[in-house]
Amino acid sequence: MPLTLIDMFATGLHFLPDGEVRPGERRMATDLGGWQLATFHVETDADVHSDEWEVHPAAEEAVCCLSGALRLYLRPEHPDDPETMVRLTSGTSVVIPRGRWHRIELDQPSDIMSVGLRRDTRREPANLA
Repeated sequence: MPLTLIDMFATGLHFLPDGEVRPGERRMATDLGGWQLATFHVETDADVHSDEWEVHPAAEEAVCCLSGALRLYLRPEHPDDPETMVRLTSGTSVVIPRGRWHRIELDQPSDIMSVGLRRDTRREPANLA
């Protein structure tokens, strides 16, 4: 099999159950049959859907800040609890627990990498004030 360079900002990687790694569409909310790795250059909060909560019930998700700075928020598990905020800077990452609602806001333009199993991913409005 010939080696092919892959533009990680245009193409995702899909890690299939049979051990195959296949380049393909970057679809963070779609189950394409296995784990997905996707890299994004983001300029604004709109690029990271800061106004939506997202949850991945099938597995944990790794969110990595390759460059720039961002804040990752976890929705409270109980109505009276505050959101949990984790600040990510260049070269840092966090593992979001399976089934935990989360969203991202940017502190500056960033390059972000996400690794996760997208089966049954859901989104809903964050209802920000």
